[in-house]
Amino acid sequence: MKKTLSLLFLLLILGSATISAQTDNKFGHINTSELLSMMPGRDEARMELQRYAQELEETFTAMQNEFQTKYMDYLENQETFSQIVRQSKERELQSLNERIMEFQESAQQDLMEQEERLLNPIIEMARNAIDKVGRDNGFTYIFDTSGGSILFWENGTDIMPLVREELGI
Repeated sequence: MKKTLSLLFLLLILGSATISAQTDNKFGHINTSELLSMMPGRDEARMELQRYAQELEETFTAMQNEFQTKYMDYLENQETFSQIVRQSKERELQSLNERIMEFQESAQQDLMEQEERLLNPIIEMARNAIDKVGRDNGFTYIFDTSGGSILFWENGTDIMPLVREELGI
């Protein structure tokens, strides 16, 4: 009986300690999409990325135009070509088409890497500022409201002003 009471008393103490710890939590929220839209250097990074994408698009279009021109020439003149010339033209068209497809795949991958290279330092700067504000202000949790996954919060603090101050924006 004495052990049961001691165990019950211990559980009550632990339970009240858990409740007490839960009430000490401090919650914050921030819209990271909004934060990233105002980050210094973001517009320049986006413009550079757009210029790069445009350059890739122009090269891709030129390759497609070259293929289209050669294909139309082939169609118009295939009856006059000897078999060896026709086979050579077909191999040339097939090779050009393969190069276009390879370029397209490489360009997509390269564009993603370029975006990562340009935007990751900005994202990291924002993340570090959020972490610092969280630690400096004693937040237990900071939620990102930009994804729409948080449907309700009460008594949370919008930390956007604190993060903007930390970043100097």
